Amino acid sequence: MKIIKILNNNRCSLSFEVFPPKVSTSFEQVKPAIEKIAKLKPSFMSVTYGAGGGTSQYTLDIAQDIRNRYGVPSMAHLTCVSSTKETVAEKIRELKKAGIQNVMALRGDLKPEMKLSESKHWDYSHAIDLIRELKESDADFCIGCACYPEVHPESPHQAEDIKYLKEKVDAGCDFMTTQMFFDNNLLYNFLYKIREAGITVPVIPGIMPITKAIQLERAISLSGSFIPQRFKALVDRFGGDDMAMAQAGIAYATDQIIDLYANGVKNVHLYTMNKPEIARAIMNNLSSILGK
Repeated sequence: MKIIKILNNNRCSLSFEVFPPKVSTSFEQVKPAIEKIAKLKPSFMSVTYGAGGGTSQYTLDIAQDIRNRYGVPSMAHLTCVSSTKETVAEKIRELKKAGIQNVMALRGDLKPEMKLSESKHWDYSHAIDLIRELKESDADFCIGCACYPEVHPESPHQAEDIKYLKEKVDAGCDFMTTQMFFDNNLLYNFLYKIREAGITVPVIPGIMPITKAIQLERAISLSGSFIPQRFKALVDRFGGDDMAMAQAGIAYATDQIIDLYANGVKNVHLYTMNKPEIARAIMNNLSSILGK
């Protein structure tokens, strides 16, 4: 099933993101967790691209398994910045052959040796190039892209972000999924601005449950997300107790999601970090809202 059909449904939905192993030797350790998450029957599941492309085959294998064994619609991530045109063309052929209908088109993280000043020499420097190739292929993909409710770390201001988002939509992007955020007002302001700019495709908020204090430091370093004072207080109070922090982090994420649903956002994406117990706890907290 194409994800756009799920997003256009009038019911509240919750989807999950999982990731393949960073190295091939740990696949068997990751697989059981992903299976437990799939058994929760989310609206769909997305599978991130293997780190640096090194285990990218697992992205495809996991997406197929989720769909075929558990009947859950799946989406495969595909990055392009460290790839050649030939490599991406081959990946598109593999996705089509595997019957994958949904693709998240991303630029991807730069390798340490890559400098933005040299991007004119790369085959890909922006996700829009990948979106165009996916759209022009004969596979009829449903295409997603990423967006930032705040500002992309490499962007000088939000107006430039929104300009590029509009280009992605015009190139064929069907929906967007946001980077993590911890203050829902950031999302509401972002939605107002992009709608004013003529972007009408569905936007799925991405929620990251922070269940360990160390996760917050990493989240800030990766995304530069604004951390509201009430969440800082939560981490300060419970961060030293693993069980208490897990419970508090799940409650905070649940509260964010309920607020989003209450304010007309129907689809939410949960970054599970391959933790079935976290995905299950949040889905249980929302069971009546989701009709589970």
